[in-house]
Amino acid sequence: MSIKFAFSRPTQTDEERDLLFREYHSTGYAGLQLKHAQYAPYINDSERFLDEWGTWPGIASALITGGPVDDEIRSRLAPLLNFSESVGTETIVFCHGLSREHVTAEDIRRFARQLSELGKECEQRGVQLSLHHHYDQPVMYREDFDIFFDQLQDRTVGLTMDTAHLVKSGISDVAEIITSFAPYIDNFHMKDFAAGDWRVLGEGEINFVPIFQAIHQIEYVGWMSADEESGGGIQEGMRQCLHFMQQGIQEAQVKSSRR
Repeated sequence: MSIKFAFSRPTQTDEERDLLFREYHSTGYAGLQLKHAQYAPYINDSERFLDEWGTWPGIASALITGGPVDDEIRSRLAPLLNFSESVGTETIVFCHGLSREHVTAEDIRRFARQLSELGKECEQRGVQLSLHHHYDQPVMYREDFDIFFDQLQDRTVGLTMDTAHLVKSGISDVAEIITSFAPYIDNFHMKDFAAGDWRVLGEGEINFVPIFQAIHQIEYVGWMSADEESGGGIQEGMRQCLHFMQQGIQEAQVKSSRR
């Protein structure tokens, strides 16, 4: 198994969504990581999704969702789990919809325990639950990662590592996070950042050289998704992001072989 490249980006219309769905595979991606609006029309009708898109490999490799972590989370996400199981989704990427402000260390420990229980149910359904850390969400600062993952039970929750959200959150040493939390990382969201805005990969200010080196160092295998939220063209972003990721991985491999 090697790194599998995926693509993710918001779409505003059905036409944009359909363009995304039809172009990712021919561009060279192994899958898509779908935003909520892209799968929501099908969530209670998986057969229609499969009829329209089921022949496209990896089209729903990951589903991105979010919301509060509370006693109702399992019932609230039940339709998503049913849909995931039906369409062959590998990963549910969960964004914790709560501001980091006023969140305590004990709150983070409690959230970890609750998500662990949800993760066990996901495993039983053949789906991996992966926490997507976020700017201004409970797992945001460097110490939050330690608190959360120290509390997890049996690695029932993975980690979606987002380069730009780390930098926006004030974590400049992205490579250290990658090496420190390698056992939990099951997905990467690769995104660039500059002047407060998301940028197409290669057009921001993030230094990706040590990031790709750290990914190579931990011998990562699994999904790596371009999370393209700059607002640029769909097809142009697809091509540029794929080239950037492939080149970054290749250069890290070459540098390592010369040591």
